[in-house]
Amino acid sequence: MAFTAADVKNLREMTGVGMMDCKKALAASEGDMDKAVEYLREKGLAASAKKAGRIAAEGMAYACVIDGVGVVVEVNAETDFVGKNEKFVDFVKGVANTVAKEAPVDLDALMGCKFDGGSQTVTEQQQEMVLVIGENIKVRRFARYADGVSVPYIHAGGKIGVLVNLAVEGDASSQVLEMGKDLAMQIAALNPRFWDKAEVTEDVLAEEKKIMLAQMDNDPKMASKPAQVKEKIVAGKIDKFYAENCLLQQDFVKDNSMTVEQYMASVAKAAGVKVTLRSATRFEKGEGIEKKQEDFAAEIASMIK
Repeated sequence: MAFTAADVKNLREMTGVGMMDCKKALAASEGDMDKAVEYLREKGLAASAKKAGRIAAEGMAYACVIDGVGVVVEVNAETDFVGKNEKFVDFVKGVANTVAKEAPVDLDALMGCKFDGGSQTVTEQQQEMVLVIGENIKVRRFARYADGVSVPYIHAGGKIGVLVNLAVEGDASSQVLEMGKDLAMQIAALNPRFWDKAEVTEDVLAEEKKIMLAQMDNDPKMASKPAQVKEKIVAGKIDKFYAENCLLQQDFVKDNSMTVEQYMASVAKAAGVKVTLRSATRFEKGEGIEKKQEDFAAEIASMIK
């Protein structure tokens, strides 16, 4: 069966695949559109296997609330350009929808779920994205909050995604939601190690105290001070540690005359509700992934030899 330029155009619009690949697919399937789509899918599975070894440390982090369920996901790609690709962004949003609706217990379970209510699994849809975009695409992680009031925040177009989860006794008014966004922005900016000082373990405190005492012993001005004096100094430094590393004890970035905890209390009082921080999740795209370092000078030199 022959095919026309219009068939090539239609196949390209259906799949997002390049013109030449669409032409090859129609030729191989003798102009049958369904078989051409199947051909490209099969080709995509092979292509994704080749690309799976490539480092994917770009992409985007995305946070949202769907029917009251809070979701934050990270999906990686190889280049930052892909993070702005409409098809990629739609895929990320589809992953978030799937997390919200299917409530997978872990990443493996998510990859086996039907993608956004469709017939394909998340794994199969991810493999198609590799074919369409031409890069290694990987769903990396997610968090989901079904209870409480969730407030999302996306920083710099997906560089960081934050989801704050609040327990609210009373009406979750616009004041409360705005407060949640302020907390999310603070988390995005300062990346605290803990939400509250009550979460800091004795092991962490012991290690910090050990470091502080060692620093004083190595300081000629402090080394000769009595042990009890050093202990008092360490106690003061621990308060500073809390203020730097624990969200609720940090200075509120929009008004450093109060802590985050005090800011929350003031908003709750004004709104006539009780609000506590249940949890939060912060994903930064590519966090912890070793990126490939390109030596462009060496690459160019090798090309002109």
